[in-house]
Amino acid sequence: MKIIASNFKTNHTRKSTLSFCEELEKFITQKKAQNQSFAHQIALFPPQSALLDNHFKSFQIGAQNAYPTQNGSYTGEIGLEQLAEFGIQTLLIGHSERREILKESQSFCAEKFKFFSNLGFKIYYCIGESQTIKQQGNKAVLEFLESQLEGIDLNYSNLVIAYEPIWAIGSGVSATLEEITQIHTHLKQKLGKIPLLYGGSVKPQNVREILSLEGVDGVLVGSASWEISSFCQILENSL
Repeated sequence: MKIIASNFKTNHTRKSTLSFCEELEKFITQKKAQNQSFAHQIALFPPQSALLDNHFKSFQIGAQNAYPTQNGSYTGEIGLEQLAEFGIQTLLIGHSERREILKESQSFCAEKFKFFSNLGFKIYYCIGESQTIKQQGNKAVLEFLESQLEGIDLNYSNLVIAYEPIWAIGSGVSATLEEITQIHTHLKQKLGKIPLLYGGSVKPQNVREILSLEGVDGVLVGSASWEISSFCQILENSL
């Protein structure tokens, strides 16, 4: 079984997300009827304004971000009170766009992790290096990735790690199969049985090859998953 996750980022409305989810539920139901080996673990991360009741049977809906609080005076954020309204217990933490653009520190990512892991959330935790780090060589990359795991309890049973090299996100150029294998092999030595996903320009054309690599337990997909036809093709090609 592979984990296939979609990050909508700042795309889709509540109406289009609902349509996407209904089409996806229909597609998965049909596929399971045709092929009993179709057993992916699927998660969708829509924008906050498009969160839906988490009642779908074939996949989970998660939040792209949340503040570590029940509620309070945190303008622009959502907390447990808002997530609970939708029955959401799946959360993305540490995505490079929040680290790079919104300047979330490692200590804050670890604070979020501690808060939501104490509540049993399924956490998709992201790590990844920039082009600048990559140019410093493999040793620098591995040291940087390990620094992004500081403060994260790797014994937490409801944890998924997503490796997303920043230089590959949205660029249309995925890391090579050799690069993915090298990084995943190293990370697996540290992570053990924790599922490890790859993200970074994953698309229908390359998902099968990526998922066939040793140490790749799934994918976290960005732009190639925003159209339902493309996401269904990714699911189809990942069998």
